[in-house]
This record gives sequence, C-alpha cells and structure tokens, in this order.
Amino acid sequence: MNARNRMKNNLVILSALALLFPLALRGQDKGANPKGKSDSGSSSVHLTIVVTSAEDKKPVDSASVYVKYVQGRLLGKDKKIEMNLKTNLSGVVHVPEMPRGKFLVQIIAPGWKTFGEYYEVDQAEQTINIELARPPKWY
Repeated sequence: MNARNRMKNNLVILSALALLFPLALRGQDKGANPKGKSDSGSSSVHLTIVVTSAEDKKPVDSASVYVKYVQGRLLGKDKKIEMNLKTNLSGVVHVPEMPRGKFLVQIIAPGWKTFGEYYEVDQAEQTINIELARPPKWY
C-alpha cells in the first residue's frame, strides 16, 4: 500500500510538471519583445489618419473620425469594435493599436462632405491621407 501511495504521489507531481512546463518555456522566450511594440510579424497595426482640405491641403481640425472593424474570436461571436476619435490642430489622429485586416473609416466635420471608405491594413505602421471636399452650394 505504501508503494502504491508513492506511485500516486509521483504521478500527481509529474502531471503537474507537465502542465507547468509550457508556461515556464513561455516565460523564458528570448525572442519576445519586452516592450510590447509591434514588429513585422505582429498582427497589430499602428494607424495614423491625416485629414486635409481637398482645395488647399490645409488640415481639418476637430473632425470626428470613426474607425470600425470586427475583431475575430476563437470562441463565440466576433466582436464589433467602434472608435470615435478627433483630429488635432494638424488634422492628425492616431488610432490605438488594432488588428490587421479590413476596417471602415468615416469622417464627419462641420462644413465638409461626410467621408466613408473601407481600407485594408497589412503593415505594422500605416498612414492614411484623406482629403475632404466642401459640399455643393444650394441657392
């Protein structure tokens, strides 16, 4: 009986080590980027959107920029993400880190035609230049 208990204890210890071993290897990964910045192999994107006037190329400040995309999940339904951002005085908005793939950009600014277009992102860092037009004058 005593040998049987030792055998059970050894089996429990071995199974616990087998479960913890992959976690220990993950912690020892030398190739991981410690600062969390994306590289060429990363699946995330740093996106910058520049909004200017189509007429004189001046920046459009305080424009509402909506970025919409679908985040895939392993279990359950895909999650729809929508961000509402504002351009700065230089007409620039930096989108928080997002996954690579297809996304929708919509821009609404007073005195400008509404803009909306789908884009495909495949680089770690990408800049999109968007030119807004004035609406036609109705008399």
